[in-house]
Amino acid sequence: MAPDTHQLDRDLNNLKIDRSQRRRPDGPSKWAARWIVGGIVLLVLLALAATAFRFTTQAVEVETYRVAAKTATAGDDPGIILNAAGYIVAHHKIQLTAKVVGKVAWIGVEKGDRVKEGQVLVRLEDSEYQAQLLQAQGNLQNLLSQLRELETGSRPEEKARSAANLAQAKADLENARVNLERAKGLFKEEVVPKQELDNAQARYDAQQARVDSLTKELELVRIGPRQEQIEAMRGRVQQARGEVALRQTFLDATIIKAPITGTILERAVEKGEFVTTSFVGERGAKGYVVSLADLNDLQVELDISQEDFAKLYMGQKAVVTTDAFPDRKYDGIIAEMSPEANRQKATVQVKVQVLKPDEFLRPEMNARSAFLAREQPSRQGTAPALPKIVIPTAAIRDSGGKKSVFIVFEEKAAEKAIKTGNSTSKGVEVAEGLIGGEEIVLSPPATLKDGDRIAVKRKQG
Repeated sequence: MAPDTHQLDRDLNNLKIDRSQRRRPDGPSKWAARWIVGGIVLLVLLALAATAFRFTTQAVEVETYRVAAKTATAGDDPGIILNAAGYIVAHHKIQLTAKVVGKVAWIGVEKGDRVKEGQVLVRLEDSEYQAQLLQAQGNLQNLLSQLRELETGSRPEEKARSAANLAQAKADLENARVNLERAKGLFKEEVVPKQELDNAQARYDAQQARVDSLTKELELVRIGPRQEQIEAMRGRVQQARGEVALRQTFLDATIIKAPITGTILERAVEKGEFVTTSFVGERGAKGYVVSLADLNDLQVELDISQEDFAKLYMGQKAVVTTDAFPDRKYDGIIAEMSPEANRQKATVQVKVQVLKPDEFLRPEMNARSAFLAREQPSRQGTAPALPKIVIPTAAIRDSGGKKSVFIVFEEKAAEKAIKTGNSTSKGVEVAEGLIGGEEIVLSPPATLKDGDRIAVKRKQG
């Protein structure tokens, strides 16, 4: 039998290797590999960003120079020995509180309003306090009536009534005596029994006791009340007067007036809000209604380094400027030095009184105070020269003709535009922009910008 050729061909085809079905190599898929590579790149970028941030925020180490204002007649003696930054504060800021609790019925001021001493600012609801006052006044009137009664004594009608009662009692006593004498006689004659005599004697004794009682009562009516009773009533009246005065004070306290002439800094309540005598919270009852201060009595509050504190003294003159209005200068004197230092800051608080403040100054403004050296007596016939400021040329940055310097302020560089004048052997005169006492950066790096953190390596100027 011949073999089946078709079956043989099919068997041979089954033994062939299919080259199209290749085995995939071991390892991650194409998409998994892409995710792994992306994660590695992201980690590298984050590391580079952290390194860049560390380098960009690292403080730049610089040398500084203390600016001094000098005069031609005083040689090298500085006109300004120290410059310090601080804030404008009200000398006396008042948070006006209520003496009583209650709801606000009316408020008549807004923030920024000028008020006069005694001006009504807020009214509280007073119906409850009026009722309490009326009750106290009624009690006082009652006690006053009782006191007048005691002090006046008995009325003539009362005395007459007591005398009439006594006369009637004496008449009854006389009638009882007569009946008693008759009963004694009849008893001796044995006409009446012993009981009748006893009854007559009892009636006589009772009338005698009544006469004695009415006699004493008439005497008390004529004398009047005891002095102790009058004094006790006077004490009760005095106590009632005090209660009336207290209730009147509470009623008056519902009208809140300005204690000084000044300016409203804050309006803390609105109509319908509850006011208490102590601070509760922002959402609860309010502890004060307004805050105000006299803006003609302003000071500059400064924290002076302990290293520089020895340069200052009470009454020392200063020149005050503000960042808001740098061209306006104000005379001032040191009016207060704290009796203790701040251990954490290594500073001493000093307050400079602004002698002639104006409407440009506001509490909490940034301000600078340039402290002047002690005045030296000028030679006769010689006018004192105006102070001038000279700084090293290396401290000036020139950007397209605009000149500036970097002032050290709270461990940061603050760029300040200046105008220069003549050059000298010691540097360049500054016509505008500096007042003396500032600490400026010498040879500022080209990469230094306004607001950059700096580490000061001080150099004596």
